[in-house]
Amino acid sequence: MTIHVEHLAIPAADPVALKTWYERVLGAQAVWDNGQNPPTCLISLANLWFEIYPADAPLPERGNNKLAGFRHLALRVPSLEAAKAELESRGVKFTEEVRPAAGGGKVLFFADGEGNLLHFVERPADFKL
Repeated sequence: MTIHVEHLAIPAADPVALKTWYERVLGAQAVWDNGQNPPTCLISLANLWFEIYPADAPLPERGNNKLAGFRHLALRVPSLEAAKAELESRGVKFTEEVRPAAGGGKVLFFADGEGNLLHFVERPADFKL
C-alpha cells in the first residue's frame, strides 16, 4: 500500500484571518477556496496542504501540548535563530526558550493567529530521517 499525506485540517474561528496569517507569516500559497462566507479553503505550505474551515466551537486549551490528539506542527528549518528573527519581524511573539528536540537538534515553539501550536525544528547537519 502506498500512502501520502494529502492535507491537515484546521477548524478556525475566523478562517479568512487564519488563512491570511499563514500566507503573510509563513509564506503559504492559496490553492482553492469554495467562495462561501465564511470560506473553506486549501493552502499549501512546505509541500503540504492545509484545509482551513469554520469551527463550530473553540478548543479552550489548544495551546496545551500535553492534551491527547494532534498537538503541534513541526516545521524544519536550517537555522532556528534566522527563522525566529524573520517571524519576529512579521509580528510573531515567542514565549518559550529554545530547547532540545527529540532525536537531536533543537526546537522553538510559537502559535499561529488562533493559538494553534507550531514549532521550528533545527536538526544537526548529519541527521537522517
